[in-house]
Amino acid sequence: MNRAVVFRIALCLGLLASLTGCEKKVAARDTADTGTGPVPSAVEADMDATNFKVDHPEEFPLVRAGEYSAAPELNVTGAIGPDASRQVPVPSLASGRVVAIAARLGDEVKKGQLLFKVRSSDIAGAFSDYRKAVKNEQLAKMQFDRAQLLFDDGAIPKSGLEVAQNAEDNAQVDLETATEHLHLLGADPEHPSGIIEVHAPVSGVITDQQITDSSGVQALTPPNPFTISDISQVWIVCDVYENDLAQVHVGEYADVHLNAYPNRVLKARISNIGQILDPNLHTAKVRLEVANPGLLRFGMFVTATFHGAAAQKLATVPATAILHLHDRQWVYTPAGSETFRRVEVAAGKMLPANVQEVSGIRPGEQVVRNALVLQSTVEQ
Repeated sequence: MNRAVVFRIALCLGLLASLTGCEKKVAARDTADTGTGPVPSAVEADMDATNFKVDHPEEFPLVRAGEYSAAPELNVTGAIGPDASRQVPVPSLASGRVVAIAARLGDEVKKGQLLFKVRSSDIAGAFSDYRKAVKNEQLAKMQFDRAQLLFDDGAIPKSGLEVAQNAEDNAQVDLETATEHLHLLGADPEHPSGIIEVHAPVSGVITDQQITDSSGVQALTPPNPFTISDISQVWIVCDVYENDLAQVHVGEYADVHLNAYPNRVLKARISNIGQILDPNLHTAKVRLEVANPGLLRFGMFVTATFHGAAAQKLATVPATAILHLHDRQWVYTPAGSETFRRVEVAAGKMLPANVQEVSGIRPGEQVVRNALVLQSTVEQ
């Protein structure tokens, strides 16, 4: 085969290949031109990680932040405890062994109600001293009466009468002391017994019990067999961070929200702010006092809301404008042509019409009405 024939074959193959490429380009262009529906918005990341550029910003309508005036609020958690000034320990008045218990932990008792009985040698000794004092006083009284008659008849000098008078007085003091000792032990001098009864000194609820049947007790020595607490008034102890202490003042009132009863709000007065901060958390103990309507129990968790004195202007946005991402809140604001910026905010309480307080933006600023839609586009 000569060179002319080879050249012609190569020329034909080249023309054929170029025609095939042109057909593919035309086909691809025709396919793109015949697509239907809106072109999806594309997001292009900016050099700033919080800025996002979109092709179709009209897909994300904006709304202006409103304005709301309210006093600043501080919400802290706390727990309900007893009022220390209303907790009354009930000690045993004599050492011995418990022979009967008439009340239990958690019972509501009335003043004067029997709590427990103790068999004690102390009460036996007290009755012995009392009976001796009675006999000695009777003897001293007879000797004094006899001395008085003798003195009237001139049989004894006045000094003899004075000695008898002194003996009678001393015997009377001993009798009064022995009688008072029995009364302190809760015993009746007219009914001798080796068992002492302990009654409730005040009305309230038994919040601590340290004795059981047949257990031993010591007179006026801790641990006390019972503790009675008056629960008509209770304490709420809250932890307030050092940076927030300026919003808390003694004598002011706070709103108390109960976890167990969400629809109940109580008013509690701030009675004390601790002088020592927790070295690890840098919090101070703030004590509130509140009357118990019958719902409060020791150990309950509550949320206390402290209100500032001066009102502040806050921005409000629709709840849908707030994006909750990684335990933080954000809103999207316009940042130029086809660009949005993600701004961190702090969401406050919910207001009527599905509007929510926010701090971090000013009233009048524009935000994307539905932040979740834009976020979904960003993630795509």
